[in-house]
Amino acid sequence: MKTEYKIFSGVAVFLFGCAIVYGLYTKGEVGQTEWVGTVALILSGLLCLMCGGFFWFVARRIDLRPEDRADGEIAEGAGEIGFFSPGSYWPFGLALAASVAGLGLVYWQWWLITLGLVMVIFAACGLLFEYYSGTRHTAEH
Repeated sequence: MKTEYKIFSGVAVFLFGCAIVYGLYTKGEVGQTEWVGTVALILSGLLCLMCGGFFWFVARRIDLRPEDRADGEIAEGAGEIGFFSPGSYWPFGLALAASVAGLGLVYWQWWLITLGLVMVIFAACGLLFEYYSGTRHTAEH
């Protein structure tokens, strides 16, 4: 986790620096600071700082992983990482549902937003419970 928090903290510092330069550049060029871009860069930096802070917090509480140690070997990180679905259509359905909700937001159509959000909930539940029902159900007794 040390690597992750260093990356996110570095990106946060870069974004804060960009916000300062952007704010000064737009003030000197136009005479008035362009606040939308400056605030967007500051908020992006805060988001990266929040992620970096989380990884720093976690890194202090867990043992060093092979990628965090200078003497770590690739073979030490081998093994099972987790379970990943070999083939599922639910992520496509979730993306389609989010697109419908986003389209409703773009055109400010409440019925389309509602339909999209209901579809998002349905697709998220389908993705979550994919291995608890249907043909992929694994009966463990």
